[in-house]
Amino acid sequence: MSFELNSLPYAYDALDPYIDTLTMQIHHDKHHAAYVNNLNLAMEKHPEMSSKSLEALLSDLNAVPEDIRTAVRNHGGGAWNHDLFWQVMAPKAGGEPQAGLASAIASAFGNFANFKAEFEKAAMGRFGSGWAWLVKKGNGLAVFSTANQDNPISDGMAPLLALDVWEHAYYLKYQNRRAEYVGNWWNVVNWAEVARRYSSK
Repeated sequence: MSFELNSLPYAYDALDPYIDTLTMQIHHDKHHAAYVNNLNLAMEKHPEMSSKSLEALLSDLNAVPEDIRTAVRNHGGGAWNHDLFWQVMAPKAGGEPQAGLASAIASAFGNFANFKAEFEKAAMGRFGSGWAWLVKKGNGLAVFSTANQDNPISDGMAPLLALDVWEHAYYLKYQNRRAEYVGNWWNVVNWAEVARRYSSK
């Protein structure tokens, strides 16, 4: 089984002015594509693993042959993380979650404002490249960050919301102003998709 680069669920310019068109083009067509291509190259060495889904590979990295384990962790993580990232954003989105997800966030963090502050702290506190996450952990929710392309699936958690804080995700528009990027990103969060993921886990 070869992994494929999924198309964006909207046009390259759909998230303007918060994420610019050129960033979306390069991020999806170059960076994301490279993760998928390099994952497929690694998997060619072990055709016996071809029946496994990407999520299955990432959820049990110890079962991945050692000679491709790092490639699957890095490039497989990059492919999976970006697939989620595109889906949890949408044009004309933002605002706050509703219904069950809103209640779960209030239960875990006190209120939505506290959640936002904790999520932004995770995004800003990640030194170098990585991600900030909202995950379902057991029966509750948690916020944390990972380095590089590491994925919460590998630690038994279910990712619901992801923010890419690699410089390639924002540098063309925001340069070194990560805080401005993080603040503006809330305007494109697709809470309906996050809620769907929460309900399905």
